Amino acid sequence: MFTPLRRLSSFVSCSAHSPPPRIQFSHVQPPRRWQTTAAAEPPPAGGHLSTVASSQFPRTTRDAALRTPGITWANEDTPPQNIIGSRETRKMNMYQAIRDALSIVLAKDDTTVVFGEDVAFGGVFRCTMGLAEEFGRERVFNTPLTEQGIAGFGIGLASMGHTAIAEIQFADYIFPAFDQVPLIYTSNQRTRYSAHVQIVNEAAKYRYRAGGQFSVGGLTIRTPTMAVGHGGLYHSQSPEGFFLGASGIKIVIPRSPIQCKGLLLASIRDPNPVLFMEPKILYRSAVEQVPIDDFTLPLSRAETLLPGSDLTLLTWGTPVYHCESAISLLRSPPSALEPLVPPSLRSASVELIDLRTILPWDVETVVESVRRTRRLVIVHEAGMTGGVGAEIAAEVQKRAFLRLEAPIRRITGWDVPAALQYEKFNMPDPIRILDGIMETLTY
Repeated sequence: MFTPLRRLSSFVSCSAHSPPPRIQFSHVQPPRRWQTTAAAEPPPAGGHLSTVASSQFPRTTRDAALRTPGITWANEDTPPQNIIGSRETRKMNMYQAIRDALSIVLAKDDTTVVFGEDVAFGGVFRCTMGLAEEFGRERVFNTPLTEQGIAGFGIGLASMGHTAIAEIQFADYIFPAFDQVPLIYTSNQRTRYSAHVQIVNEAAKYRYRAGGQFSVGGLTIRTPTMAVGHGGLYHSQSPEGFFLGASGIKIVIPRSPIQCKGLLLASIRDPNPVLFMEPKILYRSAVEQVPIDDFTLPLSRAETLLPGSDLTLLTWGTPVYHCESAISLLRSPPSALEPLVPPSLRSASVELIDLRTILPWDVETVVESVRRTRRLVIVHEAGMTGGVGAEIAAEVQKRAFLRLEAPIRRITGWDVPAALQYEKFNMPDPIRILDGIMETLTY
């Protein structure tokens, strides 16, 4: 038997602060948004993920970048090509790759518009920096501070045939756009009816409701997601699980600049509305050589990053790098962990899969892997209850129950609000993941 590495037996959220006000006056800077125009220098990204620097996954050479699995090149005059001989790459971090993808779409498609809070200034993470000057402020523009309005405006534009790329400044504030139930109120002795039924009740159902005659497939909603270590209650959530029941939309979460550019271009051109969630701590932490040409990566297809035969480790977004670190700790534990990691487990072969598209997810790749390895560990930052991992676990056990040699294990954030200075204890770090891997291997 091994000694569990758990460092937390209980977790108590000690925040009792009320949420910041939503009212914005013309002479008062809204307290819940970051200052984006007061300083000449871009603001910090909100954190840095040290495990990315030592990761083997970023493609740091031209040849590796051009041979990214699943990459499909696009050309204006010919069908998609896969020729790489004369193509160039440039070193980019993730926010630069997003900006590059948006500039390609704006240049090629005159119906494209990019909008959201502060996007004309470049956005709080600088993903749209310079686009308004390059393509005009009638195509790249700011909106009022109203997420339901941003989503509703995007749905309207897409329904009229435009390519609408909306930005929700933080994923934590996507809930007003999720679906505000109809509200009946009286004013001046008249009954009024106001309904903000946007992403779930409008975007997701638009084609079905119209019998296929109309669509809002031109809508893509970008939003920064996941934690940075100190974002607190309203800037660190991972809300992808809330949209799992919204049939008709797709959810994509990339892990690196190449993935971000290719998946974003594919999302924008997909005939369905897409919720594109960008791990904000990776905006500057993740750096790769990114092809400067137009290309896409396939949606709804997971990528196997490390092949293995003893256990399948499934994740997406920021935890990809925590999982890589956990596998490294298992193989070569530091001196402090050596007594806790049995030598018999250090040779275990762990298969690491990046899901990439959360909805609809790649069932075939995951199930095929689990049938070979006979064990599955799922890692995500969102809380366990009602998380994406629960849906995946249910489907995998249905399809591979007789092949499993251990219960499917989920390693997630705790079922508490993101906790201010204790936020790092809330996230699944390499130690917690290592602990889960060892318990599953020794079941």
